[in-house]
Amino acid sequence: MKTGKANAPKSKISDQITMALAEQIVRGELVAGEKLRQDHIAKSFDTSHVPVREALLRLEARGLAVSEPRRGVRVARFNPADNLEIREMRLALEPVALRHSIPRLSKSQKHAAEEARISCDSATDLISWEIENRKFHMAILAGCKMPRLLSEINDLQLLSARHLLATYSKKWARRIDRDHSAIMQAIRSQNIETAVSVLRRHLSRLS
Repeated sequence: MKTGKANAPKSKISDQITMALAEQIVRGELVAGEKLRQDHIAKSFDTSHVPVREALLRLEARGLAVSEPRRGVRVARFNPADNLEIREMRLALEPVALRHSIPRLSKSQKHAAEEARISCDSATDLISWEIENRKFHMAILAGCKMPRLLSEINDLQLLSARHLLATYSKKWARRIDRDHSAIMQAIRSQNIETAVSVLRRHLSRLS
């Protein structure tokens, strides 16, 4: 389906393509090893090959795609063993971002985080839960004035989400996340150390 974005800036189109393809890979709609055909993607976004190439390079940088000699760019293979490294990196980076974010979170940013928390607890399927869970984790870091750090965290969360959806698609059950509630309570009271401690405990449980 065409998006009708032919006149939009190329950088903006490449952002849209990157986000759309990343979400499809995370959800398993584009499977490991599947070829990402530039002509098909360009046609679906009603654009040239230039922003498509930019998007594919970004997907490679994020670990979601690989360029193979004579085989083109394909969806990266899913390796469950990689999740240990992803978890350790999130444990190292997200507490740093949260520590810098809490003192700077605006009222509207706190409201967005709380909305994401509620939506996460209300989700009735794994895909909806994962989307809201990721929103929550990025929302509590929204006050951090470190764009490179946030970009790295966002990429790690995408990889973590891919692992979660591939691993727990048949094991997921609706639940209330008490860690999310505790983090929000600590944020509201400006208790940075408690919020960081709960986040570390929360991330350490990721399998």
